[in-house]
Amino acid sequence: MLRILKQALSRGLVTEAPPDHAPDELEALGIELRRTLAARLNGSLAIRHVDAGSCNGCELEIHALTNPYHDLERFGVHFVASPRHADALLVTGPVARHMETALRRTWRATPAPKLVIAAGDCACDGGEFGISYACCGAVENVIPVDVKIPGCPPTPLDLLRGLLATIHAERRAATPTR
Repeated sequence: MLRILKQALSRGLVTEAPPDHAPDELEALGIELRRTLAARLNGSLAIRHVDAGSCNGCELEIHALTNPYHDLERFGVHFVASPRHADALLVTGPVARHMETALRRTWRATPAPKLVIAAGDCACDGGEFGISYACCGAVENVIPVDVKIPGCPPTPLDLLRGLLATIHAERRAATPTR
């Protein structure tokens, strides 16, 4: 036991370098997101995440949004457990045939007006998997998609930009055209 403790103390801190982006960029994006949410969605956005068959790379980046560094909730965005409480669906991965029905049910259970975000290359265009006997491919092959966030996986900052683009897209969709 003492040997392990001595070894840990002699090594010091062993951590990764901080993310590439500057904290100021994250703060500016978050403040813009919070202002947009206050103007459009009464200050908050509830997201239901659906893993439709991903490799979990995108999920790791989504979970990073809720860690103390990015802290998405301080900007008014939070994840919910039920689609009935959600304003938006965040779908990752190519849609596996076994998840097709579950994704449609989740989409139908989400109250209108609902937003659908496809996060990651697999969700956007099927990625390496495409369409096969086991895979429906992109999310838009199963349900309508409002915004696509490319990347394999998209970084937390890209996900924040995508959320902001989603709210702006929803604003344009709600504006009547002449």
